[in-house]
This record gives sequence, structure tokens and C-alpha cells, in this order.
Amino acid sequence: MQIVLDSFNLTNAERLLCETALHTAGSIVEAAKLLGITRHALKRRIIKHNIRWIRDAGARPGFGDTSPRSTASVTSVAAMSV
Repeated sequence: MQIVLDSFNLTNAERLLCETALHTAGSIVEAAKLLGITRHALKRRIIKHNIRWIRDAGARPGFGDTSPRSTASVTSVAAMSV
């Protein structure tokens, strides 16, 4: 996968990488593995960049949830405040 940066702004690049990894992987644990960092480090970056992480179904599979596996999406706070 190729990611194109608009500038050399490291903060924007870090945010874009985190959002892309979350969208691609579907979970914080798997996204952290893609980025080569711990899940705690990814959680710190999610807070730092105000990345809104929404799990659609909300229930964990195997805990009374009979629907297919939950899907996840990434929404930035800046995009939501339009």
C-alpha cells in the first residue's frame, strides 16, 4: 500500500498512518502490529491526534452477539465538526 503525503509535516503524516492502519486492520491491536508499535502507543497517538475510533456493533463476538463480526471505522474529529 502506498500513502501519499501532502507535505513533510510529521504530525500530519503520523495521523494519516494511524488512521490508515486502523481502517485497514479493523482493530487497535492489529493496527499497532502494522505500524510496528504497541497498542498502548497507538492509543496515545489516537488521543494525541483526536482520532475518533468507532466500532459499529459495540458487542464483542461470543458475548451474546449473534451478528457477523463487527466492523470498525475511523472518523476524524475535524471532519465531524463541519
